[in-house]
Amino acid sequence: MVAVPTDHMEFGTIRTHHHSEYPLHRLLAAKGDTTVSVCLPARNEADTVGQIVGALHRDLLRPGVIDELIVIDDHSTDRTAAIATAAGATVVPAASILAEHGEGHGKGEVMWKSLFVSSGDIVVWCDADLSEFHHRFVSGILGPLLCEPDVSFSKGHYLRPEADGEGGGRVTELVARPLIALLFPELAGIHQPLSGEYGGRRELLERLPFVEGYGVEMGLLIDLVRSEGTAGIVQVDLDVRHHRNRPLADLGPQATAILQTVLRRADRSLAPVVADLVRPGVEPLAVECAERPPMVEVAEYLERHVAHIVLAP
Repeated sequence: MVAVPTDHMEFGTIRTHHHSEYPLHRLLAAKGDTTVSVCLPARNEADTVGQIVGALHRDLLRPGVIDELIVIDDHSTDRTAAIATAAGATVVPAASILAEHGEGHGKGEVMWKSLFVSSGDIVVWCDADLSEFHHRFVSGILGPLLCEPDVSFSKGHYLRPEADGEGGGRVTELVARPLIALLFPELAGIHQPLSGEYGGRRELLERLPFVEGYGVEMGLLIDLVRSEGTAGIVQVDLDVRHHRNRPLADLGPQATAILQTVLRRADRSLAPVVADLVRPGVEPLAVECAERPPMVEVAEYLERHVAHIVLAP
């Protein structure tokens, strides 16, 4: 058997790193004047958000590896906001951000709004439903963005024991990966296109549209590759990730939104913005994949972040 190196392997055209390449002392040495914002979209995550925020505050914010730790509370009805605040995060209700643009719900909407309220040169997102949390889920993503000058976007991947050890999960393997293979093969080297741990340079992210709901990860990847190619994208092995495993019935709307998002980017006539998910014996569910515009097209954002933005002529 031929041994295959695990660091810097080529999967198609997507470089892969391991989080262990980026110990905290290396990140601090490379950081310089670069500022980093970590944003957690959260809706009813009272059981897990406190541990996540506490670990990030202790291990990354206090030593200066990151500069902002923000939880965007997506209309939670539990104690998510209070617990995150007590653990050390700045908590901002999603409904209060750019309210004149509407109070839409959904992960992509919250991520779009987090660009407005954060200030870092680099923005990293992390899901708020992880258990047995470790700072590597953020520091691993941040590592290539600080230490590799040609990297503009960093995406995590991991093993998921709750999914019988499958890395990608059911929606990834049955929906996202076949769509990528058929329509966007340049992304086929990405292990987990739907992973919730990723980040990039603000000057890139603010020029991308954000799908409001579950299609946000696929939309960002496709738009990123179309505008920048794959050279600046890396993926980082984060080892093992534990999180809530959703029942199959909950995955239908997610799969529908991803399907809509990908088909609309392949050909806008192939999928409507709103589609009814019809299942026997269940009321039809309207699944929406509306999009928010790039932040550089939002007047309020330009007023808030104008200092660093150079608009194209």
